[in-house]
Amino acid sequence: MACILALSVLICVGFAAHAWTPAQPGYLWSFPRDHWAREGYKTEWWYFTGHLHTADEPARHFGFQFTFFRIGLSQGPLESGSAWAAKDMIMGHAALTDLQTGRHRFSELVVRAAPLLAGFGRHPDPRLAWSVGPPGTPEPWELRWNGNGFDFTMSDAGNSFGFSLSTRPLKPVVFQGPGGLSRKGEGVTEASHYYSFTRMATTGKIRLDGKELEVSGVSWMDKEFGSNQLGEDTSGWDWFSLQLDDGREVMLYLLRGRDGETRYAGATLVDPAGAVRYLRPGEWKLKATGEWTSPVSGAAYPAGWTLDIPGAGIRTVIIPRLADQENRSALIPNLFYWEGSVRVESGSGERLGQGYVELTGYGENSRPPI
Repeated sequence: MACILALSVLICVGFAAHAWTPAQPGYLWSFPRDHWAREGYKTEWWYFTGHLHTADEPARHFGFQFTFFRIGLSQGPLESGSAWAAKDMIMGHAALTDLQTGRHRFSELVVRAAPLLAGFGRHPDPRLAWSVGPPGTPEPWELRWNGNGFDFTMSDAGNSFGFSLSTRPLKPVVFQGPGGLSRKGEGVTEASHYYSFTRMATTGKIRLDGKELEVSGVSWMDKEFGSNQLGEDTSGWDWFSLQLDDGREVMLYLLRGRDGETRYAGATLVDPAGAVRYLRPGEWKLKATGEWTSPVSGAAYPAGWTLDIPGAGIRTVIIPRLADQENRSALIPNLFYWEGSVRVESGSGERLGQGYVELTGYGENSRPPI
């Protein structure tokens, strides 16, 4: 799932109106081709989170996020004949959390998909997506298919950080929902096509305050595409990706209505060999145990949870590694969300795993209209 789009800031002038393709059952997947952009869908994103560490002792530990969004502006032909006319926008979000110092850094960009600015490759071009960097940053952001996994790089001179990472899947691709159709509600268009690589070996470099660090670790990758996934009464979601030390992974999400109550939910359990089990709502229970209020946005987020999946022998406590992991946009008004590293423990404090949590739609006027 894992997406944040503020489409209200994109003003489309002079584009022909054509219907966007909704996610529907029966999509015929083709890999690796489906790692590339899929025309006809309104929104699409490539999303990576993970945990990295240095090899020295004591090791330094980091959490990271890297996301490219494709935002469709026009499905039909452009009225303008200019080479600079854009059918898509590209939005990039990246974050690096230093788990030793407790500092969370966030970077972003919003660029038209036009020559010299940004774009999306076509299969089999290894470059999936790219964009010029933020202002003052000469290096571009880029996502590539390396033949087995994904390579991506970002840099932000103003925030003094960047990373270049290479991933290799340790498990087969996982479809999030039967046939890769992830339902987000009962409406016809309330769904997305969604797959994940739930455990990927990751190596590369972090650039931080002028220093370069060799790192390695494990990450998670999501790819989603669809059109108008959320119902009108949906205010946001809580999304979890958990990598357990016993080799299993859990993905789950709760979609909230405007009254704050859960209106739709889904969950996937992946066993150590990669076999997938889709959990029914009655087979799992997630409960928030605390709250954290952002001193900047004023949004009050849940902070800490218990997760029970009795049929799988899972009973865990989920704890944020750092309270303030809120991503706050400087480019788009009212765009802020919590995206952060968590540890997974038993009730007695024994380590059981790690993961990432995304919390959207908290705070005033922050509903993501996708």
